[in-house]
Amino acid sequence: MNRSLRKLEPPRVVNIEDLRLLAQRRVPQVIFDYMDGGAEDEITLRANCRAFQELTFRPRQAVATSPRELSRKVLGREIALPVLLAPIGYSRMFHPHGEVGAARAAGAAGIGYILSTISGSRLEEVSAATEGPCWYQLYLVGGRAAAEAGIARARDAGYSALVVTVDTPVAGMRERDSRNGMRQLVGTGFFGKLLYFDEFVSRPRWLAGFLQDGGMPKLENIVVPGQGPLPLMDVTSALARAVVTWEDFKWIREIWKGPLLAKGIVTGDDAKRALDAGCAGVIVSNHGGRQLDCCLTGLSALPEVVKAVGHQAEVLMDGGVRRGRDIVKAICLGAKAVLVGRAYAYGLAAAGEPGVTRAIQILREDLDRTLALLGCRSVAELDSSYLAKTGSRDC
Repeated sequence: MNRSLRKLEPPRVVNIEDLRLLAQRRVPQVIFDYMDGGAEDEITLRANCRAFQELTFRPRQAVATSPRELSRKVLGREIALPVLLAPIGYSRMFHPHGEVGAARAAGAAGIGYILSTISGSRLEEVSAATEGPCWYQLYLVGGRAAAEAGIARARDAGYSALVVTVDTPVAGMRERDSRNGMRQLVGTGFFGKLLYFDEFVSRPRWLAGFLQDGGMPKLENIVVPGQGPLPLMDVTSALARAVVTWEDFKWIREIWKGPLLAKGIVTGDDAKRALDAGCAGVIVSNHGGRQLDCCLTGLSALPEVVKAVGHQAEVLMDGGVRRGRDIVKAICLGAKAVLVGRAYAYGLAAAGEPGVTRAIQILREDLDRTLALLGCRSVAELDSSYLAKTGSRDC
């Protein structure tokens, strides 16, 4: 592991974008575009990153800040950084280490991991792999009975929170995936996969790992009574049959007694509905720009949601986090912590678990350095006074 990680050190890998470029070279284009792309014209995808760039700092100078405190309590549990790895479906297509490797890297770094329903690893294996807090993200794919079984398994496996994604009444129009034939790739037919023969053999390291891992995994956490785990599939039609409403939170709340969070909130009104539904937290998110294009960015929606929630629940956010300074900006605007998705997915696709470890390391170093340059001793001391007015384009 240490030798693998050394290959990801400077000068080869300095930032998250370097991991992105390594991932692009290692995996087939169809898989890279699934990971990297967004909905329609990808306006929101780009805006998520641009929102951070348009917000500038007001540092305090000549301040002694060493040592700096980076840890934070989230839902009552302390994590080493105000960061959790976001739920990402199909992770084992990026690298055989998949969800298990990502969770292990998160635990070793002292941060949290959120497992997607749409994963190829059993939730019990994932929770056993990590020392940090592990949350389970819920879709209703497979029907209510399958969802209830998944919730019961998550409870028994020690997952400490349940995250219900509310922004997927249908799947967004991800045009890269449509052009590349992602649906055919994840379908069950052998002949559909032959379309990718040339692309696969041009990525021999990826192909070897993919075949040794058994090819397309099943969705081990969606077990339909009488059918077993669902095969890996395009979830477009399945999501349309699995719409989550605020009414569903009633029966979810009855069978899940731990903390419950709603993910996909971008307005104060929906944040209040989440509180009414019994949520202990909300995750401000536009699904990484993969659902509704021209949607509010998580960062721009954050102040409204924080104001609506007050001290009644914890607010987290995701979308566009690529630097430690992005984490700082989100916390200054009221987020308790951030979720990072693509930032670690690039590392996973580039090098498996060591790539995830390197992505977390980059964010940790960025965060620590940003606090020092701001003249701030702790993430707990961050507030809006460290930021210039939204709209400045100096960065």
